[in-house]
Parts: sequence; structure tokens; C-alpha cells
Amino acid sequence: MIEVKRISKCFGQHEVLKDVSLSVAEGEVVCLIGPSGSGKSTVLRCINGLESYERGDILIDGQRVDRDGADIHRLRTRVGMVFQRFNLFPHRTVLENVTEGPIFVNRVPREQARAQAMTLLDKVGLAARCDAYPAQLSGGQQQRVAIARSLAMQPEAILFDEPTSALDPELVGEVLAVMRTLAADGMTMIVVTHEMGFAREVADRVCFLHSGSIVESGAAAQVLSEPQHARTQDFLRRVIGK
Repeated sequence: MIEVKRISKCFGQHEVLKDVSLSVAEGEVVCLIGPSGSGKSTVLRCINGLESYERGDILIDGQRVDRDGADIHRLRTRVGMVFQRFNLFPHRTVLENVTEGPIFVNRVPREQARAQAMTLLDKVGLAARCDAYPAQLSGGQQQRVAIARSLAMQPEAILFDEPTSALDPELVGEVLAVMRTLAADGMTMIVVTHEMGFAREVADRVCFLHSGSIVESGAAAQVLSEPQHARTQDFLRRVIGK
């Protein structure tokens, strides 16, 4: 479904991505791990057209992602994104945050969008808070609303950019539980995460990035339990004492 072919990306003179290649099949869950600044989030932002890239190609079902292309808005509706900071509209209720995209972008009738939103809010355990504003919710609840908002656009895949890193530890589990359900339902997902337990349990594949390159990739159990590259070994030793 998603093909990243030898993309390179620079910020000024600094090359943050160096010939990165990645293929993600329909229904597959791929976790990107690695130290801060290794390029993980930039990969996601390039896939979703939020960042341009200098070399290479990114294809979604064979269609090239071009940040300045005429089809970029339609491609973004096909591949949703959940950010580290929830990016909810603070002056909109939970229900309004979830329905705004379908109504104003996909032109879904308001009552139909509302019904779909309530179903999704029920799925993430927040139907009872549909009239609350983001400031009245915990961080974990806000992130679950952000996931429902992404699902409301009926994407074919969702990109998660460190969705739990801004949360207090006791709130992480409720967000990961929703993500586990999505994976079990067959959603195609690319997840940038530091939650190694989640990656081990849910990911079909784990890719380790270092200095803008994927230096190791393989089945989650193999990469996390028996890493082959010295950089991966050192990272996991620091993170989980492996």
C-alpha cells in the first residue's frame, strides 16, 4: 500500500533522511524506533505530504506523494495522521472535532457525520464526553479523540507520530489499547514509538533508524530480541536493558 523508495530529505545543509526505503502492505503494522533526531517523524511527515523530499519516491497505491501536487489533499484523506501533540481545535467540542473533517472536506451530511462520529467515540470509549471541550479532558482522552478524528475520514492507513510520548505514564495504556484494537481490526499502521512492549506485541515489523537511515529491519521479535546491528543493540540496551 505504501512504498518509500530511497528518499532523501535535507533541512538546510543537514541531511535528515538518507536513501530511506520502506514498503508497508495492506493490514501491516510497522513500528519505527530509534533515538531522537534519527528521522523517524520526518519519514511520516514525508509520507503524508507535510514535508517535501529532495530525492526518491513515495507511492500510495502507486500514486506519487507530491507535497505541491494537485492530489495531495485527497491523498492525505487516504492516509490519516495522529500527532504527538493532539492538535484538537480547543474551541470545538469533542463531537465537533470529529465531525468537522467529514462535513467540510468529504461533504458528508451533518447528521450522518454525527452518527459516524458517535460510533467512533464509542469505539475509543468517549461517547459520554462528546459535548466536552479538549481542555476538560485528560491527555489520554484527547489523544483518543484525535484517533477518532483520524478514523472519521475513513483512511486506508494511519501514521502515528509518538502518540503516547506527551502523556503521563498512567495514561499511556488507554491510548495503546485503542491502537491494539485498530491493529486487530486490520488497519494499516506506521507507528513511531518508544513503547517497546507495544512494538513487540503488535508490530509485524520493526525498523531501527539511526542518523537518517534504516540500519536494521525485520520481524518485531527478531529485531527487539536478537538485534544484529551494533547501533540497534546499543539503543535497546539503553532503552530496555537488552
